[in-house]
Amino acid sequence: MLKIKEAVIVEGKYDKQRLSEFIDAPIITTSGFRVFKDKEKQSLIRRLAQDRGIVIMTDSDSAGFVIRNFLRGIIPDSEIKHCYIPQIKGKEKRKAAPSKEGYLGVEGLSADILREALIKSGVDVGQGTQTKCTSPLTKTDMFELGLSGRDNSAELRRRLMSELGLPTYLSANALLDVLNSLYSKEEVLDKLKSM
Repeated sequence: MLKIKEAVIVEGKYDKQRLSEFIDAPIITTSGFRVFKDKEKQSLIRRLAQDRGIVIMTDSDSAGFVIRNFLRGIIPDSEIKHCYIPQIKGKEKRKAAPSKEGYLGVEGLSADILREALIKSGVDVGQGTQTKCTSPLTKTDMFELGLSGRDNSAELRRRLMSELGLPTYLSANALLDVLNSLYSKEEVLDKLKSM
């Protein structure tokens, strides 16, 4: 498992799934071009950039570069590392046809190629994730706090995300990653009590 201090920004959920196989770091998706209008997601990415820095890893096609350039416009260069993947012709296994430009995206590349690209980008490797607490929230904590697995969990998560200024559509797992990246367990417990 490659431990990275920075949060990794990718385009979609399949990219995130691919990287989750060998990276120990928060991985945030832009949902493609949705990030252009999604002020909540932009705010989350800015906060992660300030707290720990980000690595932008988009596909090596024109759409990937448009998303990368948009993010460059909303985040100071000092908080960004750019990870460029090689342009390799091919088709992802889950797709019926190659992409418009015919290149493999993040999801289609091998772990070795992606790992090498990350290391070349200058990520902070080996330091582990830099959470603000020594005991991060767990999935069990999320259940016990009512944030997952209960009838009103979705509403409680939405209220908590709204209070914290986070995107209100994050899944329970995505929220867990973000909370452990930006807050201590005690800060989350205090916020829940004050609600």
